[in-house]
Amino acid sequence: MFPARVKAILGPTNTGKTHLAITRMLAHASGIIGFPLRLLARENYDRMVAAKGARYVALITGEEKIVPPDAKWFACTVEAMPLDRKAEFVAVDEIQLCADPDRGHIFTDRLLHARGLVETMFLGAETIRPLLQRLVPQAEIETRPRLSQLSYAGPAKLTRLPPRSAVVAFSAGEVYAIAEAIRRRRGGCAVVMGRLSPRTRNAQVALYQNREVDFLVATDAIGMGLNMDVDHVAFASLNKFDGHRPRQLTAQEAAQIAGRAGRGMRDGTFGVTAECPPLPDEIVEKIETHQFEALQTLAWRNSDLDMSSIDSLLDGLAQAPNQPGLARGNDATDHITLEALSRDPEVRKLATSRARVRLLWEACQIPDFRKLADDSHTKFAAKIFGHLVQDGVLPSDWVAGQIAQLGNIEGDLDTLMTRLSAIRVWTYVAARADWVRDATRFQSEARAAEDAVSDALHERLTARFVDRRAAHLIRRLDETEEELLSAVNRKGEVVVEGHPVGHVSGFVFEPDASAANEDERKLVLRAARRALVDEIPRRVVALEAAKDEEFALTPTHRITWDGAEIARLKAGPTADKPQVDVLQSEFLDGAQRERVRAKLAAWLEALIAKEFAALATVEEKAAEDNTLRGPAFRLREYLGLVPGGTEAEVNPELRQKLKAIGIRAGRFALYLPEVLKPRPMALRAQLWALKAECVVPTLPGGGLVSIQPPEGWPRGFAATMGWVQAGSVLLRLDVAERVAGELGHLTRRAPATLPQDVASRLGVKADALPAVLNALGFRLLPAEPLAEDAFGPPSPTMVGARREDHGRGRQRHGHGQRPQRDRRPQQAP
Repeated sequence: MFPARVKAILGPTNTGKTHLAITRMLAHASGIIGFPLRLLARENYDRMVAAKGARYVALITGEEKIVPPDAKWFACTVEAMPLDRKAEFVAVDEIQLCADPDRGHIFTDRLLHARGLVETMFLGAETIRPLLQRLVPQAEIETRPRLSQLSYAGPAKLTRLPPRSAVVAFSAGEVYAIAEAIRRRRGGCAVVMGRLSPRTRNAQVALYQNREVDFLVATDAIGMGLNMDVDHVAFASLNKFDGHRPRQLTAQEAAQIAGRAGRGMRDGTFGVTAECPPLPDEIVEKIETHQFEALQTLAWRNSDLDMSSIDSLLDGLAQAPNQPGLARGNDATDHITLEALSRDPEVRKLATSRARVRLLWEACQIPDFRKLADDSHTKFAAKIFGHLVQDGVLPSDWVAGQIAQLGNIEGDLDTLMTRLSAIRVWTYVAARADWVRDATRFQSEARAAEDAVSDALHERLTARFVDRRAAHLIRRLDETEEELLSAVNRKGEVVVEGHPVGHVSGFVFEPDASAANEDERKLVLRAARRALVDEIPRRVVALEAAKDEEFALTPTHRITWDGAEIARLKAGPTADKPQVDVLQSEFLDGAQRERVRAKLAAWLEALIAKEFAALATVEEKAAEDNTLRGPAFRLREYLGLVPGGTEAEVNPELRQKLKAIGIRAGRFALYLPEVLKPRPMALRAQLWALKAECVVPTLPGGGLVSIQPPEGWPRGFAATMGWVQAGSVLLRLDVAERVAGELGHLTRRAPATLPQDVASRLGVKADALPAVLNALGFRLLPAEPLAEDAFGPPSPTMVGARREDHGRGRQRHGHGQRPQRDRRPQQAP
């Protein structure tokens, strides 16, 4: 029989070592390969299943055991390698981790004792070569060069990092802060940390690999062989906490991480970002040339343990190595837990045989994924041991309750990751078929809980750190200057590459409300510029062809087109000549703005000419008579209504001439009846408010004869709009003129009986009539009874009184009262 071949494949990252080992293993009839991370074991298990089928491939980690009856090839974590199973091929990846002070003793044990029946392969860095040659002298060592070049790119701001970059930090807080910054400035990123489950990690990596995002923020977990299309690695820090103390990264550790950049034959770069200082020149040179100091010692722990008692087990764990190049590492969690339980009298009372000591040691080896920095893990191991000794198995209700409780998917990122760590502990426990009655059931329930929390964690990470719209738009805007797939629907929504980016109202673009910060608004504006290149010229043409009814004025003096504000009015040299100012829009150039302004100015001019056509008619008729031109000019200046009585200025002859051309020179105003109609009145209110620099006051509805003075009407607005102050009410000008004219005719020689319909015609109550008549220039006087005639009781009469007597003898209107005209000229209020 030929001796088993032992081979070491050494070299930097991206040399194809792992690919070679899996290819060699699958060429054998059976094989086992150990990886440093559960994530890597799962990733390569999936590759092996794709090549050989799930029936023949097994996965064994601390938390997962998928072992089909016909399994021939095993993907495992190094700790979980089933060394009692004989296989033709055995391999261990990242063998340089033998030097790790915490986990290194496991790797060293595999280096010294794990062998395949036909072939054994160790994969790792060149730094382990001298010690490997000393400890495994029969090994054949092959050095493989990196397939691509790795070069230093220096410092770069987060906003300047190239696409397909991975940013590396060394704490969850740093990862979150950087991921948040990248989301704001670059559209988002995927997040990879060692605490993530394979399911969450794969979902996050898929975001990156599928190019939904161009950036990855990770801890140094990516340094252990996780294969992604990374072009650039940027260090956000050079310090890490190694579980015992903060310290600087070694050159080899930095190289392991930086080596993720570039894949296959594609070159990669590395550098620093954020607050990280530039890498020292000597470290840069070592990384670029892959030249590092050889390892001096490997971590070792005795694996030939005496289980006769707790003390003998502890003595065996404390044993020193007897070979050069080996040294005891840090006490591992299982050793620390055992020491703590050895001081517990109850535990010592139970650990009375080899089988029970071995059981205690197995309970102590439950991984402390939670790392709560208290004695909770020690108590948990003691509880597990106690149940197994006293009951033989763990209580099913307890296991089921714990797993069900941990399946809760509510909570923030840290809560979910803490819960995920606890689930991993129970997944490890459930994988021990000798510890639980229904291992298959509990493994399934634990896996379902882990999957549920993993999915929830992925959703939270994505919601917090990924803006798919921004990421897609950034990529498309950066990749091409070609026309983007864009559209503006009937509602004005702007959609670019399938993503809503905002709304165009008239010629103004409003970013989508979800663009919460300045960086996001700049992005959607940048996308909108490309999308609106053709839309804005089309809108200008449509506006020029629009019908008059598509335009309107708002109370704030804006001109709207099809409901969108596009311009504002500015006061002109005269009230009837306001100016048009097109609202600012970066999408309109100078020529387009002028075309819009000209169209709106023509529309406004036509609107004023239409609503005040009576003014033009009057001006034409007055042109031939000098006495008429003055009043006509004043009417033009006041847009058809000049408040104030005209008796002192207009003699009867001129009044008749004005009436002949359509002008009323009344007791309360000089006016054109046509401008009192609703449409001209609304336009007069608009132009008056424009001059007064105020919002257009609300006008009363049509058909009202009298109103209570509205709150908020500016001083002078009522008289200008054709309302006469009459006591506590406002009377419509034409009604006030008509009633006052009739009463004036009745009282031209003497007081007369008040017509009974005056109150209703003025739209006021009877008790308010005296004050209203007084404001119109009349007063009520006590009545003188007349003789009764054949047709009934005497009619009411009223005696007259002059203006100076108005303060005496006033009575409520009723039968027996008469109005008397106050013949003094009346002025508008």
